[in-house]
This record gives sequence, C-alpha cells and structure tokens, in this order.
Amino acid sequence: MVKILVTGAEGQLGSAIKAQAADLKDFQFLFTDIQELDLTNQAAVSLFVDTEEPDYIINCAAYTAVDIAEKEADLARLINTKVPAYLGRMGKKHQAKVIHVSTDYVFDGTSYTPYTENDLVNPESVYGKSKLNGEIALLKEAPSSMVIRTSWLYSSYGKNFLKTMVKLGEERDELRVVSDQVGTPTYAGDLAQVILTIISKTENKLCDWKPGIYHYSNEGVCSWYDFAKAIHELAGITCYVHPIATEEYPTPAVRPSYSVLNKSKIKRIFGIQIPYWRDSLKKCIIELKK
Repeated sequence: MVKILVTGAEGQLGSAIKAQAADLKDFQFLFTDIQELDLTNQAAVSLFVDTEEPDYIINCAAYTAVDIAEKEADLARLINTKVPAYLGRMGKKHQAKVIHVSTDYVFDGTSYTPYTENDLVNPESVYGKSKLNGEIALLKEAPSSMVIRTSWLYSSYGKNFLKTMVKLGEERDELRVVSDQVGTPTYAGDLAQVILTIISKTENKLCDWKPGIYHYSNEGVCSWYDFAKAIHELAGITCYVHPIATEEYPTPAVRPSYSVLNKSKIKRIFGIQIPYWRDSLKKCIIELKK
C-alpha cells in the first residue's frame, strides 16, 4: 500500500487533504502537525521518516503570517526554508517523492501577464523570500521533488480571507477592501484534489512523475475587492464594500500587486481541469454553511 506523509495536517490544505483521504482506499495516510512531528527538529524528522518510510511526502506546513514575518524573520526562515530542506534530504534517502507547496509571493507583482514557472522571481517580503529559498533548498537536496506554487488560499478550515469577510460582513454595515491587488483565489479543496490526482495518476501509470515547479490556482482573475464582493453576494450578506487603494491600507509586508499564475504546465502534464474561482467559492460557502 502506498504510504503518504502529510505535514501541516491541521492547516487549510492539510485539512482539505484529510477530508478527501477517506475515499482513497489504496493509500495509507500519516497526518502530522506539530503535536505529532516537530518539523523544526531535524533529528525528529529523520527518526520519523526512517521509521515510517513513506512513499510520498506532501509538505503543507508553512509560516504564513505574512506581516508578522517581517519581525519574525528567523522563525519564517526556519519553517519555510530549512524544513523543506530537511524533508527533501529524508525524501531522497528513502526514495520518497516530495510535493512542497509554495506561493505567488515569490514574484514582485510587476508583470501584466500571468506568471509562468520560468519567469523571474523577485520576492519583496520576508515571507516571500523565505518561501523562495525553501523551493531552492528542497530542489537542491532532492531534485526529483515537485513544488506547487499557489495563491490566495481559502477554505472552510482555519483562518482565511473568506472567513474574515463573512464574519466582518455579518458584524458591520461597511468594509474597506483593497481593489488594486489582482490575483486568483484558490479553494484548498481543489488544490488538495489536484495533489492527490497527481499521486494517483503516477501510481496507476497514467502519467509519469515529472519533478520541478508548477503553478496552480483556480481559473479567472479578480482583485481582493472583487473577491470580497463575491463572498458577500454568495453568502447573502448585505454589507457595503468600499474599494480602496493599497496605499490606504498600509501593511508591514509588501504584497505583489499582480500575481496571476499561468497554469498551462500542470494542466498539460497531468491532464488537470481547473474550476473557475467563483464556482469553487460557491461550493466552499455551501460547505461553510453546513
């Protein structure tokens, strides 16, 4: 039986994978978070992987507090840069295939066309730099690994923009949301399905394992303002949302003003069909209301 180690299992993506895992009878999952496995402890990682010998490692663990990372740079680097290197080293030792999740924040947002995997990276935040260095460290330790960059992740789990907008929209009459940062929301359930599909297709010889960097988000483009308006519309919330410029909402970390990802590579190589962002948002809001 194929054994899959999932790190960061209590986060949005880890929780989404866990929700879908029950349907996959040919896979044995090891779901871990910091309580079961402290990824910052290299000896603990080594012992765990040596003992369990997984066939795949899906690294969903990350330091994602983008603004706080500007003050906690060492912690961000430890989790986002050094941990992928540890996992890569152990994956290579046991011939386990590693799938690591990264971010659109590796780009500076100065493009006007969707970013491909070959475009120049230039992160402008501590978070973005730590994630880029994590990609580099992983692929140096284990070149047979896969990095999937994603953007604007949301789900019915944990803390995210969707849940914040629902909560604030129900509490307030008006909100102000940035309208000049453009990207694509990604439903964690869709990303989880893609990761599991890649593993399933690889195991069933429906496609070859092809390491390297891939981009995945839902289809379409919107601003944070558009995203907030769609959330309220689909959730039946009547709060008035004002569009504002980035300069009216200063944050410690610089966000890319444009971070739309080109997904043609992952669609072509793995035969992936990607849902439109509003369709997935509707699905998630229905899930959230249950």
